[in-house]
Amino acid sequence: MKDDSDQATRIEAAVFRRLLDHLDSRKDVQNIELMNLAGFCRNCLAKWYMAAAEAEGAVIDYDRARERVYGMPYGEWKDKYQTEATAEQQAAFAAANPK
Repeated sequence: MKDDSDQATRIEAAVFRRLLDHLDSRKDVQNIELMNLAGFCRNCLAKWYMAAAEAEGAVIDYDRARERVYGMPYGEWKDKYQTEATAEQQAAFAAANPK
């Protein structure tokens, strides 16, 4: 029988894959909307992925991490799915992230 930490790791990995699948199914949700609502976005996930890889001794650059999160190269995703942020979205972002 595997110990609890192995099981927790498998569960967490499954949850992460499900989150990526969910985000992939919601390409209509823009990163700024995620940031305004939840305080993180797909790019944040890519940065966390990169940091976790580094903590494990693996080298994964930002482009590769974003491709893992976006399911395709970021430039391709951006061209296909990213829209201009509205003035309201930008104002909400600025209010939540004062300099």
